[in-house]
Amino acid sequence: MKLLVVEDEPKTGEYVQRGLTEAGFVVDLAKNGLDGYHLAMTEPYDLVILDVMLPDVDGWRIVQSLRDAQKTVPVLFLTARDSVSDRVKGLEMGADDYLVKPFAFSELLARVRTLLRRGSSVLLQDRLTVADLVLDLPRRTASRGGRKLALTSKEFALLEFLARRRGEVLPRSLIASQIWDINFSSDTNVIDVAIRRLRAKVDDGFDLKLILTVRGVGYILDAPELAESSA
Repeated sequence: MKLLVVEDEPKTGEYVQRGLTEAGFVVDLAKNGLDGYHLAMTEPYDLVILDVMLPDVDGWRIVQSLRDAQKTVPVLFLTARDSVSDRVKGLEMGADDYLVKPFAFSELLARVRTLLRRGSSVLLQDRLTVADLVLDLPRRTASRGGRKLALTSKEFALLEFLARRRGEVLPRSLIASQIWDINFSSDTNVIDVAIRRLRAKVDDGFDLKLILTVRGVGYILDAPELAESSA
């Protein structure tokens, strides 16, 4: 699931982004209200985590604009303002929850998961399965054919990203931005090296290869041979 964090305090924003990424989410971070407003209005997000007191466009105006545009994405306010009137104002303007700073990350994560369950017709997935590849999301582990795969945290994040976008060709630039949070350069082979290492762990020893290369474009995770044989 894809989340947007709008937070102008660098340490808080990076802390929230890192924690949610490690919890298995794809997270964009906007460091001011204008960027946050633009992303929230133009990109599809499953949840927006929004600081109230932003220096340019405050969180109240952003959530009001979202609701005026008929966008129903859940919004969680983060704020140091803890008065009852402030909380009531935020909720009345269309926020779905309100968390006062400072907060424990465990509480933030619990509220995020609750809002995602409430706002979706399906519960958050605990597992992703492609052929005999199984990803256990809460435990951050993967297995293939019943055999546990020895993956690093970054390899698991990469595999999860591929599995969530099963059947979709993912450009190297997209993988670089989502998994490494870097701008892809054609001069670097970091993506190719990471895919090669992941493929060795996921596909070596199996007749059915799941991680495929689309030459000149990027990579795809799918089980096309399995789909064809069952057609």
